[in-house]
Amino acid sequence: MTSASGHARLFRRMLVEEYRLHGELFGGGRFLAFPAFVTVVVAGGTYLLGLSGTDVGAIVAGLHALVLFFGLQVGTIGLVGRDAMRDALGDVTLLVFSARTLPISWPRLLATFLVKDLVYYAAFFLTPIALGFGAVAVLAPGQLAGFGIPTVGLLWLTTTGTFALGAAASLALVGLATRSRVLVFGIVAVATAATLATGFDPVTLTPYAFYGAPGLATAIAGFGPIVVVGAVGPFLLTPTEGGGRRRRRSDRYATVRDRLGRGDGLAARPLLEVARSSGSVWKVAFSLGVLFAVTALLLDRVGAATGLEPSAGIAFGTLLGLGTFTTYNWVTQLDDTAEYLRVPVSMSAVFAGKRRAFFALALPTGLAYLALGSLWYPPVDLALGVVVFPLATVYVHGLTAYLTGLSPNELLFDTRLFAVFGGGLAALAVPLLVAALAVERAPLLATGVAVGVAVLAASIGALLGARAGDRWARRLRARL
Repeated sequence: MTSASGHARLFRRMLVEEYRLHGELFGGGRFLAFPAFVTVVVAGGTYLLGLSGTDVGAIVAGLHALVLFFGLQVGTIGLVGRDAMRDALGDVTLLVFSARTLPISWPRLLATFLVKDLVYYAAFFLTPIALGFGAVAVLAPGQLAGFGIPTVGLLWLTTTGTFALGAAASLALVGLATRSRVLVFGIVAVATAATLATGFDPVTLTPYAFYGAPGLATAIAGFGPIVVVGAVGPFLLTPTEGGGRRRRRSDRYATVRDRLGRGDGLAARPLLEVARSSGSVWKVAFSLGVLFAVTALLLDRVGAATGLEPSAGIAFGTLLGLGTFTTYNWVTQLDDTAEYLRVPVSMSAVFAGKRRAFFALALPTGLAYLALGSLWYPPVDLALGVVVFPLATVYVHGLTAYLTGLSPNELLFDTRLFAVFGGGLAALAVPLLVAALAVERAPLLATGVAVGVAVLAASIGALLGARAGDRWARRLRARL
């Protein structure tokens, strides 16, 4: 296994394993339609943005930021322990968790896993994105000025590199966090302070810089960090079986339940499951922190491309609210709806407990990042985010719980469900982000629209969340 051919065989088997994993989780080959769906959505979105007069550079910059966020999320494999996989698939062991039984070191095994992820997601997500741009470039060239087939190829190369950078950086940060969380915060704080003090643009150390100005210098600066971080990351992360240090569980459970009030065991359980799982509650802070950083990057790029000063409060409130979907995923990661048939509790009560646990994790974390944003953005502007964020979070929770129940991961490869969910999120995100862009020219109108849309969305989300338990109870009874 230590030979080159052995690594190649392991890589191929990991690809097969990934395919079978998705087939088991999402029902046969349904997810095979997902790449086609991505191509259509990207083509349609790019075409419509072109009709609206949006600058092509802003579209491409936003795409790279989103791909970076996606890569950072995928790279959190270090936060996924065997506990979640065992609950989802039964008594199985993935190859990446087999370092003790395979004749290969953990760093090499993890490096192979990362390369597999790069190839797999490049095929299923990044290539369809490039094809969507290519379709518009060929069929409606007027909507993408100066965007030919060579540019599409360049876009594929830099988005793939951006994904790799995000995944490798995420893995390295998770590895550092398993050794010293203080060190991670220290590195981030020093890097942020140095960037602000020197005016250095961190984008120059990403593949996006190569897209903007292809050349040897930008290639080295843009793709070099991928090699460095990708080589170091696997050595930083150590394999874990669960959530790390254990304390007396009965005492901890009673403490959390009492603090929640009303002896709320149904909310205490998911909170403790998150705390005891790999990455603990820090993965919630990490996932929203990644989105916070991406939003800041988008604000900077959009401002440079359009000359407008978008509302940071509306933008952060909206995107952080949308990002709490990952928190709902963490809260339900160890759940199986059928298991609740064995206990005398209604599904409505189960979903209510999940809802309380979700808000207990998501709201303080998102508000903390809004407070952090006041170091760079006007506090008066961010105060609007304090209004928008909780309301958007209520909507995202209700929509997710109603559509997916206790299995939000199904969204990833169930094309029809993903389309409905994506449409639901777009119904909230589009008017809010338009209001964020318009706030400079019509501040009172844009603010009123943003608050009104957020209040309406929260009302819908609260209604959906309240009905989610009954809906999934009916579906469960229908399957019996």
